[in-house]
Amino acid sequence: MATLDVRPRLIDALSVLRDRVDAARFPLPLGGAACARRSRAELLAQLDDYVMPRLRAPQAPLLAVIGGSTGAGKSTLVNSLVGRRVSEAGVLRPTTRTPVLVCHPDDRQWFAGRRVLPQLARIWVPEQDGGRPEAPGGRGHRRGEAYGAGGGDGGGGGYADGGAGGYAPYAAYESYEVHEAYGGYREGDGEGRGAEGASGESGMPTLRIETDPALPSGLALLDAPDIDSLVAGNRELAAELICAADVWVLVTTAARYADAVPWHLLRTAKEYDVTLVTVLDRVPHQIAADISGRYAALLQDAGLGHVPRFTIPELPESAGGGSGLLPATAVAALRDWLARHAQDPLARSAAADRTAAGVIASLRSRLPALAGEAAAQHAAALRLAGRVDGAYEEAAERVREEVAAGEVLSGDARAHWRDHALGGRPDELLDALTHGLTALLYCAVEQADERVADAWRRDPAAADVSPTAAAGTAGAAARLGVVVRHWRRCLEELADEETREASGGLAADRPGAVVPEEPAALLATALLGGRRARTAGESLAELLGAQSALRLCDRGNRLLTRHLERALDAERERRLAPLDQLSVPPEQQAELIAALSVLQREKVSW
Repeated sequence: MATLDVRPRLIDALSVLRDRVDAARFPLPLGGAACARRSRAELLAQLDDYVMPRLRAPQAPLLAVIGGSTGAGKSTLVNSLVGRRVSEAGVLRPTTRTPVLVCHPDDRQWFAGRRVLPQLARIWVPEQDGGRPEAPGGRGHRRGEAYGAGGGDGGGGGYADGGAGGYAPYAAYESYEVHEAYGGYREGDGEGRGAEGASGESGMPTLRIETDPALPSGLALLDAPDIDSLVAGNRELAAELICAADVWVLVTTAARYADAVPWHLLRTAKEYDVTLVTVLDRVPHQIAADISGRYAALLQDAGLGHVPRFTIPELPESAGGGSGLLPATAVAALRDWLARHAQDPLARSAAADRTAAGVIASLRSRLPALAGEAAAQHAAALRLAGRVDGAYEEAAERVREEVAAGEVLSGDARAHWRDHALGGRPDELLDALTHGLTALLYCAVEQADERVADAWRRDPAAADVSPTAAAGTAGAAARLGVVVRHWRRCLEELADEETREASGGLAADRPGAVVPEEPAALLATALLGGRRARTAGESLAELLGAQSALRLCDRGNRLLTRHLERALDAERERRLAPLDQLSVPPEQQAELIAALSVLQREKVSW
């Protein structure tokens, strides 16, 4: 297999793609939205926690993440590979659990910063007694027969607990205060994508890191939370940790090797072509050959027959209540495989490159799927917005027709118009017309909202969006009233201006001086009364002159049109606001496809 091309242009292309994925949103409850959101989160985890760090630092230690279901024996396996208890073993788990990473002391700098798993704050266990941390209340561990170079058996020995000063359960380290009292410290702050479980003081998930010279240099082990944990945050954290792995070590048991959860991980690993190892744990001696054969057949049928497979027999040490350490011989084959891949430059590079290449290659199918869902989201948003636009276009047309037909000049307004001919007050006629126009607009808005609500109820994409509740339809009458009153003030100013021009500024000195509101009342009646108010235009012409009256009616009509459009447009925008807040930009699909296209041009053959 060819080595990854880690030229800066490839990393830049991946960075752009990563930003496009991060910006993508799938808020509408379409059929593929939930899957797209999960895929987006998984992609970000893989790019941030693994691909980008691995490409930028190909010489970094090989990270093997030990994952599996509850009670599969992950912690016992990690403890046995290291040679001492670094992770609390047992089937019953606390409600939150901090993942544990163990590396060689020489590799500490690779995990001290945020190169991998940047969303996790670090908790470091202090080194004592020649590099072995001392637990609260204990005297540390004495070294038994040391493992040979590269993590071999070293004569079948291991690390033994030292007298009464053995390790206390590491649950004590979950307390920041207790940990501080024994010299530990936490690094990092800020916010991450992580789960709600295993959180530090700031709510940020934590990763406990230990160093041990028993591990070969160039190899780090990470004991992840259960992938089927009852705590959703722990499941999410486990998935993120697996996404950061150079090597996935999937642990299952003789009783659960056919369960759906581990096989989902195996299928995902195959899809991404990651470097995978499986461990069949707690296999009774009397049926070991039969169970191992069946498991091998299942792997073969799934196209995973080439995956390294290790079997660990059922032993007394497998129980959580024991020492938490299996005999060195039980894990020797797996330890040798990991050590060989960590210390052999070619094997180490091949394992890391294969996993990174598999993730990048998977983008060819994953990005178009995200882009397709982005397009579906945008199309649905346009469809919902179109329902609003259509309803309000109909409302605008209805208002224009009813104004032209003189519907505003009815009821109280018509009564005041009749009184006006008998010497009624023009300001009362203006008040009645103002109320009538407001009512006409509000009735049109109500009908538009009913049409929108009905159309959205029938559209699954609008299940979580409410145009009327978010817009505050109950306040529409007040808002429309403000616009209409503003129109009235502008109309009065316009009428006053035209009156002064028509009379040369002497209107107040003429015999039978014009009441200031009179031209405005006649103009409003002519604009809103339709055929019912033909005499209003004639009266206005008698008052100002035919030419001035025509000019005033033309300017008043444009003013009315602008205010009616402004009132309805404002209400429409309020109904569209919930969609605008969903952030479904039209360029999402194009940007994802463009970023993938640039990445593919920068890749070399894999």
